[in-house]
Amino acid sequence: MGMSWDNALSVQTRQNCPFLLRSSSLTAFAQWAIAASLQQYDSVAAFLATICTGSHGQTVIEEWAAAKFPAPPALKPATIIPNETALLVMDFTKQTCTNERRPRCARSVAKVLNLVTQARSKGAFIVYSVAVPGSVPADILPELTPAAGEPVLPPLGPDKFIASDLEKILKDKGIKTIVAMGTQAQTSVLHTAGAAALRGFKVIVPVDGMSADEVFPELYTAWHLATAARISPQVTLTKFDLIGF
Repeated sequence: MGMSWDNALSVQTRQNCPFLLRSSSLTAFAQWAIAASLQQYDSVAAFLATICTGSHGQTVIEEWAAAKFPAPPALKPATIIPNETALLVMDFTKQTCTNERRPRCARSVAKVLNLVTQARSKGAFIVYSVAVPGSVPADILPELTPAAGEPVLPPLGPDKFIASDLEKILKDKGIKTIVAMGTQAQTSVLHTAGAAALRGFKVIVPVDGMSADEVFPELYTAWHLATAARISPQVTLTKFDLIGF
């Protein structure tokens, strides 16, 4: 190795795990055990890196398979006050919400449409957005076509408040509550709902009105909105059947 056992271990101990292993206290047996173990490693450094890290060196990636899901957050009834509420209908477009592209989104459209229709008839404010760069209002699914005067936000990314006048538009109309629906859950719904909550709006999120390619992003979005500091107190997780006027 180019140096004595004592010197090599002293150097590597100081570099790798100064509080776990000290060469001055090694017994003859410990030296023998390490020497035997080193047959599996290229160097003292590699061996010490292994024994020093142990379970403390694991990252969330190594622990991923052992993680346990928390209990699901409770769904609660929600009431829409039309003149104080805006529905954010985010990114339901031909590019993002079809049976071919995202079946989970396509299955949510009928319920989203039903709530939009009811809310519009009672005077609630409806705001749309499109997602894919270059997309336009005509890309919104035909069944969710905005009514005259309902704004459509351009492609803005996950947080619809960034680089837009959305906050001003909502506050100028006296909006206190938003209903966040859209695709994907972990992008537009999570970030826009969270941003609205941090701006002081009450937020209603029907979990059957947010979608992703797979179920896990939807689970994560629901859990995050229900548990995040300063966000969760503003958020009501619900489902369409629990929303009334």
